[in-house]
Amino acid sequence: MREFLKNWFSFSNKTNLAEEDKMKKFLIVGLGNIGEKYANTRHNIGFKVLDYLAEKNDLNFETLKLGDVSTLKVKGRTLILLKPSTFMNLSGKSIKYWLEKEKIPLENLLVVTDDLNLPFGTLRLKTKGSDGGHNGLKDTQDKLQTVKYNRFRFGISDEFSKGRQVDYVLGEWSADENALLEERLKISAELIKSFALAGVNTTMNQFNGK
Repeated sequence: MREFLKNWFSFSNKTNLAEEDKMKKFLIVGLGNIGEKYANTRHNIGFKVLDYLAEKNDLNFETLKLGDVSTLKVKGRTLILLKPSTFMNLSGKSIKYWLEKEKIPLENLLVVTDDLNLPFGTLRLKTKGSDGGHNGLKDTQDKLQTVKYNRFRFGISDEFSKGRQVDYVLGEWSADENALLEERLKISAELIKSFALAGVNTTMNQFNGK
C-alpha cells in the first residue's frame, strides 16, 4: 500500500508539473503575407510586430512547417513566435497545427493583426469577437471552430477612398506613419510580454487604447 501511494503521488506530481509547464507556453502569431513585396504593407503589421520583438531579443526565425518560427524566453515563460507561411487567407491552418504540435492551450494563443476600424497605432487586446471582415481572422475562427481566442488588433485607420480598401491595406506605410511606427512597435512588444507574464485581463487594462 505504501509503495502504491508513493507511486501515485509521484505520478500525480509529474502530471501537475506537466500541466504547469503547458500553462507557461504561449503561441504568439503575427498575421501577414509572405514575400518581399508585402513586407512593408499595412496588412503585414502582425509580421512586423514579431520581427521587432525578435530583433530586440537577438532572435532569428527558422522556416519550419507552415511558418517561420522563433522562441522567446521571458521570466520562465516560453513564447513561440509564429509567422504563418500559408498567406493571410489560410492563417488558421498554420495556427491550428502549431497549437496542437506544441500542446498549447487555446487561452495561451495571441493573434496579432491589422484593424481598419481603429485609428493608426491604436492598440486593442480582446478575448473574443467576430472576424470583422478580416480574412486571416475568418480562417482562424473557421479552423479553431470558435470566436473565443485572444487577438491583438493594431490600428491602421481607414484613410482610403471608396473602392480602394484592398490597395490601402496592401499599400506601404506613409512617411508620417513610418515616423511613428518604432514607438508603436515598442509598446506592442511590451503588450505581448505582459500578456504572457501578467495575463490577458491585466494587459487589457494597461494597454488598450494606449
